[in-house]
Amino acid sequence: MNIYAYARVSSHDQNLARQHQAFLDFGVERKNIYSDRKSGKDFDRSSYRQLIKKLRHGDLLIVTSIDRLGRNYNEIIKEWERITKNIQADIRVLDMPLLDTRTKENGLIGQFISDLVLQILSFVAENERQNIHTRQAEGIALAKARGVRFGRPKRIFTEQETDAIESYLNK
Repeated sequence: MNIYAYARVSSHDQNLARQHQAFLDFGVERKNIYSDRKSGKDFDRSSYRQLIKKLRHGDLLIVTSIDRLGRNYNEIIKEWERITKNIQADIRVLDMPLLDTRTKENGLIGQFISDLVLQILSFVAENERQNIHTRQAEGIALAKARGVRFGRPKRIFTEQETDAIESYLNK
């Protein structure tokens, strides 16, 4: 059995160190930690794809939080089933002990509770993604209403440049 870990942050200015340290503390070898700096809206992430290719029956995948896996409800459920049912690897979510597929001693009730928690947390992750998008759009609209300009500054041409452009266009 191999233990793998997956870390994700949404942007390059965010730091993966906290997640990596949690994995090292858990006993994951550094070479088995896979990381992406990409949005969780889908699973089209290069390190994640490499990790899935490595996972085998009986392996364990560690994530710090369900939203590090993704922020799309249907995609999280689909990937969870792909890993646990198709590949037959286990998943452990560090900040939610109920989401540990290795604990099978609780039988059907344990599986039901685990599935229920997964459904709820996946919904919360996607809902948070939608809230972030809404807040971002509202912030942009307010900034535009205040006259804030987005993008690079408007180019101001010198008189020589304007003459050269006009000369070229009038040929």
